[in-house]
Amino acid sequence: MAKSKIRYVCSNCGSISSRWLGRCPQCGEWNTMIEEQQPAQVPPAAAHRQRSGDGCKAASLQDIAMEKMTRIATGIGELDRVLGGGIVPGALILLSGDPGIGKSTLVLQIAAAVCDQSGIVLYGSGEESAGQIKLRAQRLGIESASLIIQADTSLDAVLDEAQRRRPALVVVDSIQTMFCNDIDGTPGSLAQIRESTSRLMTFAKTMDIPVIVIGHVTKEGTIAGPRMMEHMVDVVLYFEGERNYQFRVLRSIKNRFGSTNESGLFTMETTGLSELANPSKLLLAERSANTSGSAIAAVMDGMRPLLGEIQALTTRSVFAVPRRTASGMDYNRLIILLAVLEKRIGMNLGTQDVYINVVGGLRITETAADLPIALAVYSSFRDMSMNSHMVVMGEVGLTGDIRRVPQALRRVKEAAQMGFDQFIIPKGNLEDLDRTAFPDCQIMAVATLREAIERAFK
Repeated sequence: MAKSKIRYVCSNCGSISSRWLGRCPQCGEWNTMIEEQQPAQVPPAAAHRQRSGDGCKAASLQDIAMEKMTRIATGIGELDRVLGGGIVPGALILLSGDPGIGKSTLVLQIAAAVCDQSGIVLYGSGEESAGQIKLRAQRLGIESASLIIQADTSLDAVLDEAQRRRPALVVVDSIQTMFCNDIDGTPGSLAQIRESTSRLMTFAKTMDIPVIVIGHVTKEGTIAGPRMMEHMVDVVLYFEGERNYQFRVLRSIKNRFGSTNESGLFTMETTGLSELANPSKLLLAERSANTSGSAIAAVMDGMRPLLGEIQALTTRSVFAVPRRTASGMDYNRLIILLAVLEKRIGMNLGTQDVYINVVGGLRITETAADLPIALAVYSSFRDMSMNSHMVVMGEVGLTGDIRRVPQALRRVKEAAQMGFDQFIIPKGNLEDLDRTAFPDCQIMAVATLREAIERAFK
């Protein structure tokens, strides 16, 4: 019998090495090689016997019967939107997010919603006691008798209880606190996480019961554990947002049963998470009209249009090198836009400190916000205010040209419903709009940054 050996596994990418290395040769990360016990090798003859069997026969695509998939509607509209219509039976869903962002609150509300729709839900918690979960449930107003709480760190015990009760949904909080009895290593180690995920996947597929697993994140914002964990599950959800703001965003990074372009928006209140039906109204609720350095940007969060206020402040610098600060946007993108303003418009920003803030904790990642950012900087520098009912969108090129943005019609519709009646859009998007559909709106198409400034401050 071959004896087990020691091997080293990268916690970031899962690559294996026979000796310890300071830097992983696959992903290039430092100090990620963790020691684990390698299981004994199975002899080739035995491995061949294990693989032998009838197996599945090959079939033509036209001859394969279409399976009818009935999703479990949770009743939480934002969650069902992200999942593609509801929870698919037999799906393994990984939910991750920063500490304190509200992951446990969200899954407890999901469990209560599924109890009301489909029956028993088993909530296995390795982080909190049953009494702590009861306190959170009372705060959220949850009193369902079909919600079964099992405070246990043994995954085998949770799965045995699930097989006995046959619930409509199983929740595991969290994967880093669970352990398998016959696997070496402490809870949270690579071997334990890999084996626990494999057993949960097997349980979900064989019993046709969906499983939601909460996963911790590292300080870099990635899911703690080997990257193969994300490849094994069916759905990967990220719960994002600033803890100091009420705004929360649920994003789908991977979804085998739907699109990854959708996002769910929530607000954190004293009674738990509430769906946000009109996020643009919340983001613009406290906006002051007729102030310099402010512009309204129409951006897309997945396939949903959002209106957000971008504030800019330029002041004379007292430092040898002026400061550039960006909150809610990419810092390098701001540097590019300031360079375009200096070169193409002639603004002397070399002696100015520039501060950019996206109000409400919104994070802007798409280039359609280039033009409103540039106009906000110009507005603050010249101390001139824009029309409070104007919405701006457009990508700014290095030559000062304004390039088209996707989904321009959806952005304009969202803004028109909010009461905005003036729009500055790229000239290339003019053919995407039917002006007769917006008779009370003034739509101005621009081709260059200078033309956009003339239209915005005429």
